Amino acid sequence: MEQANILEALTWLTGRALPGLLTDSFLRALHKRMFKDVWKWAGQYRATVKNLGVLPEQIGGEVKKLCEDTRYWISNKTFPPEESVLRFHHRLVAIHPFPNGNGRHARLAADLLMRDQGLPPFAWNGPRESYLAALKAADRGDYKPLFKFVNS
Repeated sequence: MEQANILEALTWLTGRALPGLLTDSFLRALHKRMFKDVWKWAGQYRATVKNLGVLPEQIGGEVKKLCEDTRYWISNKTFPPEESVLRFHHRLVAIHPFPNGNGRHARLAADLLMRDQGLPPFAWNGPRESYLAALKAADRGDYKPLFKFVNS
């Protein structure tokens, strides 16, 4: 069911212009499209405290701040385009806005942001352990392992 929903979300996105990609409402709509037949709460921010992520009452504000920061990074060329997208991805995962599906959602959102800038999507290849280790390195400000992971 999950895979069918994700394929349906990809079909929904095909050829679609994404002017509102960096908005709270688009990111929730994307999650809903990806998981609507799997979880009835798809697209709704979590209401419980998890062992990772921000407190539930901070999610909306943190997602909005992330979107604003990312728009700024891109428009002002603060970082190379790929780095802006990886920073976006890392922070979205760190916020952990949904009860489940955060990694898959953040990877697809990052790929859409790459597409929006005329760039190919990341490879996202490698074992899950390497991905998680790369995210932990990014938590410490070291994005090199995440760059390596998405480009291998």
